[in-house]
Amino acid sequence: MIDLKERLRQQLDLIRGISEQTLSVFETPEEWTHQVHPKANHALWFAGHVGIVDNFMLSRISPEKAAEPEGYRQKFGMGSRPTSDPSDYPPIEEVLAFMRERRQVVLDVLDALGDDELTMPTPEGTPEFITDVASVFQTAVWHEALHLGQVTVARRALGFAPLVDAPPT
Repeated sequence: MIDLKERLRQQLDLIRGISEQTLSVFETPEEWTHQVHPKANHALWFAGHVGIVDNFMLSRISPEKAAEPEGYRQKFGMGSRPTSDPSDYPPIEEVLAFMRERRQVVLDVLDALGDDELTMPTPEGTPEFITDVASVFQTAVWHEALHLGQVTVARRALGFAPLVDAPPT
């Protein structure tokens, strides 16, 4: 039987693998910042945003490991408003490196936790729906999936094939 920590790790790895596959088709700065609507999130915002959220999660359970580049919260944090202008953002590879590095730190923190630590309550100031340490990791999974759905719309609008297509009839 799989334990909670291993299940959380599998889900974090699964959603990040799907995210990486989804993002793999974006090449030009214009593709990365393509918005299907002027208020829609785009692929580059997604990459920066999931990095910011992973960093926030770290601040709740391992604050000494939280770190973010200056200006990222304003560009990618909750309430930020994406633009379609690539010059409004740091270089794409820098944003992707931040997204990947923050997830690796999240995974390292998870790996270091004992089963009893996963059931500990989160500190004061954590959103109410994140009730214990395990739910920090669960939230990272569903939050990433939620925003990844937005990226798939931009991906399809640009003419890229879906990751999974219906079987032929």
